[in-house]
Parts: sequence; C-alpha cells; structure tokens
Amino acid sequence: MQSRFFILTALKGMAMGVAEVIPGVSGGTIAFITGIYERLLNVIKAIGPELWKGWKADGVKGLWKALDGNFLVALVSGMVLGIVVGVFLITYLLDTYPLLVWSYFFGLILVSALFVARQIKEWNGMRILGITIGAVVAYYITISVPGAGNPALYYVFFSGSIAVSALLLPGISGSFILLLMGMYTYVIPTLKSALKTFDPADLAILLAFGAGMLVGMIVFSRVLSWTFKRYHDATLAVLTGFLLGSLNKIWPWQKVAPNGTMVKDSGEVVVTFSESVLPSTFASLSNNPVYGNDPQTFGCIALMVLGFITVLGAELLSNRLTKAA
Repeated sequence: MQSRFFILTALKGMAMGVAEVIPGVSGGTIAFITGIYERLLNVIKAIGPELWKGWKADGVKGLWKALDGNFLVALVSGMVLGIVVGVFLITYLLDTYPLLVWSYFFGLILVSALFVARQIKEWNGMRILGITIGAVVAYYITISVPGAGNPALYYVFFSGSIAVSALLLPGISGSFILLLMGMYTYVIPTLKSALKTFDPADLAILLAFGAGMLVGMIVFSRVLSWTFKRYHDATLAVLTGFLLGSLNKIWPWQKVAPNGTMVKDSGEVVVTFSESVLPSTFASLSNNPVYGNDPQTFGCIALMVLGFITVLGAELLSNRLTKAA
C-alpha cells in the first residue's frame, strides 16, 4: 500500500520536475493532470501557522501530519529526479528536435484542458465567462513584449512572488513571467553568482527573491485553496481557460521576432519573443533562429496525437493504481 503510494506520487513529482525545466510549461499543469493539484495546494498552505499548531499539539508527529509528510517526501523526491532527467534529456531534445517536442506538449496541454473542463460539474454562463477570461489573460501573457527590469530589491521581491504565484497556475510558466517582467536575465545570473562567490550584494538579491517566492507561495496557495472551496467549478473554468490561452506559447510553428533571442552565460541562444504562424508560413521563413523553417508537419501532428494518448494513458494508469492502493 505505502510503497505503491510512494511510487505513484514520486512518478507524478517526476513529471512535474521535467515540466519545470521546459520554458513555457508549468509544473502546475502536470499536478492538475495527475490529480494532486489541490492536495499540493493544501501542503503549501500548511506552511505558516498550521505548522506551529501541529508542533504545539503533537510535536514532530503533528508537524509531519500538517505537512502531509509522506506525500511531500514522495513528491519532492520525484521532482528532484525529474529535474535531473529534464536538464539532461529534455533540454537535449528541445535543442535537437524543438518542433517535435513542442508538438508533443501542445497535444498534452490541449487534452489536459479538456480533462480539467470535464471536472466542472455544472455548466452555465458564468463558467463560460470564466474560461473566456482565463484564456484571454493567458493569451495576452504569451504575446506580451518583455519589459525592462528593475534591480531595486523591492522589485526583485515582487518578481519572486509573482513568478512563484504563476508557477502554481496550470498553463503559466514562472520563468516566462520573469522574462516578461524583464527580470530573467538579471535574476538568474545574479543568483548563480551569489551561490558561487557569496558576494554580499548578490546575496541580498538572492534573499529578496527567495523571500518574495516564499511570501507569494504562502499567500497565493491560500487564495487558490479558498477559491476551490468556495467556487470550485468557477475556479476550474478559469484554470481551463489558462490552459487554452497558453497553447499559443506552445504552438510548434513559431516565427522568432527581430531581437527576439537572448544568449545565456553558457552561450546558448534561447527565444524570448516569437509569434505563432501556420506551417506553410513557417516553411517560407528565410531567417528563423533556433526553430529553422522545416515545418515537419507529419511528425508534429503525430507527436500531438502522442501527447493526447499520454494524458489519457496516465489518467487510466493513475485511476487503476489508486484503486489498487
């Protein structure tokens, strides 16, 4: 029983870890697909007064119960493994076969949106409005031009809280939000420098960003948990909209905008801004960094279908293992 639970939860965490490595794909999406989203929110929500209450009531045992310890350990273990796999395997695949990889995730996110929408018990005008609002907001985020960053500590704190809040939302990538705020190229190198040199100025940035993430995670998890309890179907509708709106970012055929790339410290060129185009338009592009101009239409469609099958298979397997446990 316990071993099955640990393995199943660790596999879900592994999938989340892989997703977090991929720019534009949210670990929250995977948590939603695998049915652990609300439980994860409750664990994050427990970070605060609930921990003190648990410790005061029953010591370490109470602390472990408040944090849903068995679930948390299994999930984090899987996430760490998933991040390692993602760093070495997924990044290689993205560099080598970008269109095919994005096609797979397009199919995966699309069927995930249908999966989430299916959980809405009662449909009405407000639910449709919720999907529309969620889709419009997410779509607007994907087409927004990256802004100029701000090195002030208060803005670093704010960017940390916003990025981690976005990470909790299915369909929205925290790293992409940092990019839009103009903070990705400032925060990430600074954090790396802080961990290498322990420079006081860099450490201050690290602490401000970490504090912002902690506050954002605690506050936003409570907001989401409250909306799920009070407005369950409406919340699902908005999250479905987020998933649908984010598909623009994951569409495999992208035209890279002028000055729409940046070079990392490692020398790797990454896309910061692009627009979705039809395969025929993609094939006619003469200069398209990273993505090229070979539409690979048949392969992309096949990978989209595989993304569909993956989610349906994962749902079937998860239900079977959960019943067996």
